[in-house]
Amino acid sequence: MELIARLDQQLQSLDERSLRRTRRVADTPCSPRVQVDGRPMLAFCSNDYLGLAAHPRLIEALREGATKYGVGSGASHLISGHSRAHAVLEERLAEFMSPHLESARALYFCTGYMANLAVLTGLTVGDRNAEIFSESMNHASLIDGARLSRVSVKVYPHADLEALAVLLRASSAATKLVVTDSVFSMDGDIAPLPALLALCERCGAWLVVDDAHGFGTLGAHGRGALEHFGLQSKYLVYVGTLSKAAGVGGAFVAAHASVIETLIQKARPYIYTTASAPALAHALLTSLDLIGGAEGIARRAHLQALLRQMEDGLHLRRWQRLPSMTAIQPVVIGANDEALRVAAALLEQGLWVPAIRPPTVPQNTARLRVTLSASHSTQEVAQLIVALNALEKEMT
Repeated sequence: MELIARLDQQLQSLDERSLRRTRRVADTPCSPRVQVDGRPMLAFCSNDYLGLAAHPRLIEALREGATKYGVGSGASHLISGHSRAHAVLEERLAEFMSPHLESARALYFCTGYMANLAVLTGLTVGDRNAEIFSESMNHASLIDGARLSRVSVKVYPHADLEALAVLLRASSAATKLVVTDSVFSMDGDIAPLPALLALCERCGAWLVVDDAHGFGTLGAHGRGALEHFGLQSKYLVYVGTLSKAAGVGGAFVAAHASVIETLIQKARPYIYTTASAPALAHALLTSLDLIGGAEGIARRAHLQALLRQMEDGLHLRRWQRLPSMTAIQPVVIGANDEALRVAAALLEQGLWVPAIRPPTVPQNTARLRVTLSASHSTQEVAQLIVALNALEKEMT
């Protein structure tokens, strides 16, 4: 019982610091209008940025995929689990990203977390002369991947190119990996990728870009941050997430063919896990059609209009809306307990907006992480804006 008591003490400490996380149960498909714990809610908390998660064409594609390939894959990709659906998806993803990557191939993963672990370990493990240079605000999966690599890891300050340049010039490593999020998930800002790529090319380093929150939403055709900035290089290693704007699940790595073949041969998160359901890969073919087609263009345009509406409509004095041109629209409150009170007050009004607290964000920067979707209407966003402006006045 002493072991259980120790856990209970740790949980009590979380309560005292307003840091315990809770789960809510959604009874309906992912969309702005959901039924949560038995109550109707207007949600501003999913990463379904293009509103595709419950798209009728995707539902039908998943049904078709299950009919054609069954439910499970049965084994890892390198045993017998690599289906025709996986192969076709990887070909389509490589083609989709080919304007930005020389000799592009793609590799499909069950999750974005696994993809990031695979890249950082697969390209460095066993290489005693390798070094990783990691952005200070990177996602946990990138941090964990760097740790698992067992090579030297240097952390550079957020978007600080001068500090990174000093670290790169001082490195004698033969293999250098600079790794960064594209869109930072808690602030919504975008990494200076053009300058980062130029620096990496000068210093002979790979640039690993985790575009989890950019793929599908940025760029004229939804090809993400690389298209947004017009980048092209054989030294880019691109990680795109397929569970957010694409509306389904999994992730992919797109890079030079030699990089992908190295991951197939060396990346333990790829080699030693059961392949995802082929039906998901089949459905993602329809996602790519939607993202790159006329409907995707229209949805991205509507999303941008909603972002401008947020920027123009919020008039905060004590709280702070962080500057963001992405679907992530953070409102920094400060103290953990106040952030929880604001989220609870919004919930009472039927608005579901999560309060994000340390260690996910720095101390004293607890915030509301507002995420917008192309499925939101201007009236729904206006409802949130009115509520936030009023609550700040009430709680001052």
